[in-house]
Amino acid sequence: MALPKEPRQKMINLMYLVLTALLALNVSSEILNAFKVVDKSLTNSNTNIDKANGTLYKSLQEKLNDAQSAEKAKIWEPKAQQAKKLSDDLAKYIDDLKLELKKEAGLEMENGVEKFKEDNLEAATRLFGSGEEGKKRGPELEAKLKAYHDAMLAIDPAITAKFATTLPVEITPPIGQDGKPKDFTTGYFHMTPTVAALTILSKFQNNVKNAENQITTFCHDQIGQVVVKMDKAAILVGQSSNYVMPGQEITITAGVGAYSSAGGTSININGSGVPVTEGVGTYKFQANGGGSHKVNVSVSYKDQDGNTKTDTKEVEYTVGTPGGAAVMLDKMNVFYIGVPNPVTIGSPSGWDKTSVSMSGGSISGTGSNRVVSVSSPGTATINVSADGKASSFTFRIKRIPDPIIKVGTGSPRMQSAAFKAQQYIRADLENFDFDARFSVLGGTVYFSGAGFSRPEQGSFSGNSLGGLSALISRCQPGSAVTIENVKVQGPDGTIRTIQNGGGYSLF
Repeated sequence: MALPKEPRQKMINLMYLVLTALLALNVSSEILNAFKVVDKSLTNSNTNIDKANGTLYKSLQEKLNDAQSAEKAKIWEPKAQQAKKLSDDLAKYIDDLKLELKKEAGLEMENGVEKFKEDNLEAATRLFGSGEEGKKRGPELEAKLKAYHDAMLAIDPAITAKFATTLPVEITPPIGQDGKPKDFTTGYFHMTPTVAALTILSKFQNNVKNAENQITTFCHDQIGQVVVKMDKAAILVGQSSNYVMPGQEITITAGVGAYSSAGGTSININGSGVPVTEGVGTYKFQANGGGSHKVNVSVSYKDQDGNTKTDTKEVEYTVGTPGGAAVMLDKMNVFYIGVPNPVTIGSPSGWDKTSVSMSGGSISGTGSNRVVSVSSPGTATINVSADGKASSFTFRIKRIPDPIIKVGTGSPRMQSAAFKAQQYIRADLENFDFDARFSVLGGTVYFSGAGFSRPEQGSFSGNSLGGLSALISRCQPGSAVTIENVKVQGPDGTIRTIQNGGGYSLF
C-alpha cells in the first residue's frame, strides 16, 4: 500500500502500526492457556478418530477373508489402505513440523517435560516464513496439503464425485480486516505465538484424520453392510470452540463411536435431551459470564450384546474476561463523518448486564459488533456500563480527506490519444480504509502548449467531459491540460472545492 501524502495522515498510520505491534507483543497467559486447551482437545479428537479408523481397517481385513464379501473387498480395501498411507505420511510430516517449531522456540527437557517459549512470536515466523530469513515451511506445508487433497480424491472416481467439495482439508487462510484473504503463510503463522502455531498444526492433523475416516468409511460402505465386532464402545464429544467471548455461540456435538441404526441411542446435554440423527446430537447455546465453565453430556446406547449403557463426559470451555469493558475501532483510531464506522465492544460481563450509549454521535447494533455514525468534527464518547462498572472511551471525529481528481489512469504523463479517448472525470479516495464515494459536480479545465496558440479554458458539468470535446480534440503530443476548482460532493452531503485538480502532460 502506498503511503499517504499528507504528513499528518502518515503520522496516524505509523502510530497505528506501532500500537498494533505493541499489542501483538503482549500475549496474555489467558490466551496462551486457551490455545493449550484447544490443542489438547484436538489431540484427544485425533486419538479417537485413530481408534475409529482402526476398527474400520480391522473390518476391511475381515471382509477380505469372508468369501461372501471378498470380491468387493479386493477392490476397495487397497483403496482404503492408499488413503491410510497418504494420511499417515502427512500426519507424520506435521508431527515433525511441531518438533521443529518447538526447537525454534528454545525446546529443552526438564525432568522429562518439554519446556519452550510458548509466547515466542518469532519462532513460527522464522520456521514458516518465505522471506530471506524464513525456512519456507509455510509454502511447503501448503503444497503438501493441496497435494494430499488432490491425491485423496484421485484414489477413485467415485471418491472424487462424493467428496470433491466436502473433503475436510481446509487450507483457506483467515480473512484480514480489509475483507481480503491473506496468503497461507502470513495468515496462519506470521507473528503467531508458538503455542498458537502448534494448535494450528494440530487443526491440520485433525482435518487429515477426518478426511482419512471419511474416505475409509466410504470404501467400507461399498462392500456392503458390515457387522463390526466391538470389544469396546465409547462416546465421542466435540465442541466448536474452547475459548469464546460473552454472547458468542458454542456448538456441542455428541454421539457413539459405533451405533445401531435400529435405534436405542439417546443424548442429554446440559440437562436437555437433544434430537439424535445418524447417532449424533447437536446442542447450541450462547456463552455467558466470564471464566471456566463445564457442560455435562450423557449418552445412552446399546452395546454389542444389546444391553443399554450410559456414559457421561464434561465439556469445558472458557469465556473471556477482560479487565474491563473495551472498545476497539475496526478501521482506524478515528470516526469519520458520512460513513458507517464499525466498532467492536468487549465486556467482562454478559450482554444482559451491559449497556452502551454514546454522546457526539449515534451507535447502533447489538452485542460486540456495533456501528457508529457522526455528523460534525470534534470528539465523541462511547459509554459502556458492564455489571455496574462504567467506562468511557473518547475518539476524534474527522471529515473524510479530500479526494484526488483523476482522468483515465491519473498519471501526470499520458499519451494524447489516450487522453482524447477519455469521457469522464472522477474523484478517488486514496489510502482510505472506508468504502466512501465522492460525486464530481463540475470544474474548470485549462489547455495550453501544442495545438493551442494561447491558453484556453473550458468548463464541465457533472463528471462528463463531453462539453469540452472541441478543445480535447485539439490536444496532441506536447499539449498541457490543467484541471482546477473541481466541485465534489462527499458521502456526508457537503460540497467541497478541490482547487488543484491535477495536470496532464501529453506525449
